[in-house]
Amino acid sequence: MAIPLLNYAPASQNSRVAGFTVGSDNTPRIYTTANLLSGSDLDDLIEAAYRQIFFHAFAADREKTLESQLRSGNISVRQFVRGLVLSNTYRSSFYEKNSNYRFVEQTVQRVLGRDVYSEREKIAWSIVVATKGIEGFIDALLNSDEYLEAFGDDTLPYQRRRVLPSQAIGETPFNLKSPRYDAYYRAQLGFPQLIWQNSVRSYVVTDRKPKAGDPALFLNLARSINPPSAGSVKVSAQNIDYERLVPRR
Repeated sequence: MAIPLLNYAPASQNSRVAGFTVGSDNTPRIYTTANLLSGSDLDDLIEAAYRQIFFHAFAADREKTLESQLRSGNISVRQFVRGLVLSNTYRSSFYEKNSNYRFVEQTVQRVLGRDVYSEREKIAWSIVVATKGIEGFIDALLNSDEYLEAFGDDTLPYQRRRVLPSQAIGETPFNLKSPRYDAYYRAQLGFPQLIWQNSVRSYVVTDRKPKAGDPALFLNLARSINPPSAGSVKVSAQNIDYERLVPRR
């Protein structure tokens, strides 16, 4: 018997109110197939999807089959996101390197475009992961009323409410405040490490580097010269005749 999803409440009542923000440079760009004008717009959408889900995709991480299906119109953006989250790259990068609670937190950030409301929401979705597996958890997120109302089938998920009018600085992007590896795996991999160099290297701007004939070029040479002192003879205090040196009165 499947365990039903536990009830959890939003962090504040503001989450239930439709947002009104003034556009700026920090406002996230919304990618959707509803207003695509050219093939390059679809390329931008695919690249944005990789940044949203993977943060960065190497050539070996790209899902060519999903891209082809999206370009031909056989799948929607929501199905494309589902394929990325269920890919081997996402599984090995996020699920296998974290606990279920952290995996839930990172997936909610990338799929629903927000932080988890509380620990209760983490527990609720972690139960879904434990009972229905990763595929059942992803399907529950993509089929939820929150996802369908915010993004639907055609809009790519993005970080919602990132710029808040009441704050001088908006929320930190998910990719920066939620590292891919958990603290346990970071310790196993041995980072972060402090690397100390034997010699301190300094960088000098090209315009400030000494040119030919500059006396600074001969400074080290001058310091290396150690000429012997002329006429200096070392005399021991025991060999000095103090009586003879004192004048007679």
